[in-house]
Amino acid sequence: MRVEPIAPDLPPASAAQGDGADFTKALDAVGNALAGASRAEDAFAYGTGSLETAAYERARADVALSVATAAAQRLTQAVQSILNMQV
Repeated sequence: MRVEPIAPDLPPASAAQGDGADFTKALDAVGNALAGASRAEDAFAYGTGSLETAAYERARADVALSVATAAAQRLTQAVQSILNMQV
Protein backbone atom coordinates (compact mmCIF):
# COMPACT_ATOMS: atom_id res chain seq x y z
CA MET A 1 0.00 0.00 0.00
CA ARG A 2 1.32 3.40 -0.95
CA VAL A 3 0.22 6.55 0.90
CA GLU A 4 0.68 9.99 -0.61
CA PRO A 5 0.59 13.08 1.58
CA ILE A 6 -2.29 15.46 1.04
CA ALA A 7 -1.16 18.81 -0.32
CA PRO A 8 -3.07 21.82 1.07
CA ASP A 9 -4.83 24.21 -1.31
CA LEU A 10 -3.38 27.25 0.42
CA PRO A 11 0.28 28.18 0.59
CA PRO A 12 1.98 27.55 3.93
CA ALA A 13 1.36 30.30 6.44
CA SER A 14 4.31 32.44 7.39
CA ALA A 15 5.53 32.38 10.95
CA ALA A 16 3.14 34.52 12.96
CA GLN A 17 4.31 36.71 15.79
CA GLY A 18 1.56 35.34 17.97
CA ASP A 19 -1.23 36.89 19.94
CA GLY A 20 1.20 38.74 22.18
CA ALA A 21 2.00 41.22 19.42
CA ASP A 22 -1.69 41.91 18.82
CA PHE A 23 -2.28 42.43 22.53
CA THR A 24 0.66 44.82 22.69
CA LYS A 25 -0.69 46.80 19.73
CA ALA A 26 -4.11 47.05 21.41
CA LEU A 27 -2.59 48.32 24.64
CA ASP A 28 -0.48 50.83 22.70
CA ALA A 29 -3.63 52.08 20.95
CA VAL A 30 -5.39 52.61 24.29
CA GLY A 31 -2.31 54.38 25.64
CA ASN A 32 -2.16 56.61 22.58
CA ALA A 33 -5.85 57.50 22.96
CA LEU A 34 -5.31 58.44 26.60
CA ALA A 35 -2.23 60.49 25.68
CA GLY A 36 -4.18 62.29 22.94
CA ALA A 37 -6.93 63.13 25.41
CA SER A 38 -4.37 64.46 27.86
CA ARG A 39 -2.77 66.63 25.16
CA ALA A 40 -6.18 68.00 24.11
CA GLU A 41 -7.02 68.84 27.72
CA ASP A 42 -3.66 70.53 28.23
CA ALA A 43 -4.15 72.53 25.03
CA PHE A 44 -7.53 73.70 26.30
CA ALA A 45 -6.05 74.60 29.68
CA TYR A 46 -3.34 76.70 27.99
CA GLY A 47 -5.88 78.42 25.76
CA THR A 48 -4.68 76.93 22.48
CA GLY A 49 -7.35 74.23 22.11
CA SER A 50 -11.11 74.09 22.19
CA LEU A 51 -13.37 72.55 24.80
CA GLU A 52 -15.09 70.47 22.11
CA THR A 53 -11.82 68.86 21.07
CA ALA A 54 -10.86 68.10 24.66
CA ALA A 55 -14.27 66.56 25.40
CA TYR A 56 -14.21 64.53 22.16
CA GLU A 57 -10.73 63.16 22.77
CA ARG A 58 -11.59 62.26 26.37
CA ALA A 59 -14.74 60.44 25.20
CA ARG A 60 -12.72 58.49 22.62
CA ALA A 61 -10.18 57.51 25.26
CA ASP A 62 -12.93 56.46 27.68
CA VAL A 63 -14.55 54.24 25.04
CA ALA A 64 -11.21 52.64 24.14
CA LEU A 65 -10.50 51.98 27.80
CA SER A 66 -13.97 50.49 28.33
CA VAL A 67 -13.55 48.15 25.36
CA ALA A 68 -10.11 47.06 26.57
CA THR A 69 -11.47 46.43 30.07
CA ALA A 70 -14.39 44.37 28.76
CA ALA A 71 -12.05 42.31 26.57
CA ALA A 72 -9.72 41.66 29.50
CA GLN A 73 -12.64 40.56 31.68
CA ARG A 74 -13.88 38.15 29.02
CA LEU A 75 -10.40 36.75 28.57
CA THR A 76 -10.10 36.26 32.31
CA GLN A 77 -13.44 34.44 32.41
CA ALA A 78 -12.40 32.19 29.54
CA VAL A 79 -9.09 31.30 31.19
CA GLN A 80 -10.84 30.60 34.48
CA SER A 81 -13.33 28.32 32.72
CA ILE A 82 -10.50 26.40 31.08
CA LEU A 83 -8.59 26.09 34.34
CA ASN A 84 -11.68 24.88 36.18
CA MET A 85 -12.26 22.03 33.71
CA GLN A 86 -11.75 18.60 35.17
CA VAL A 87 -9.68 16.31 33.03
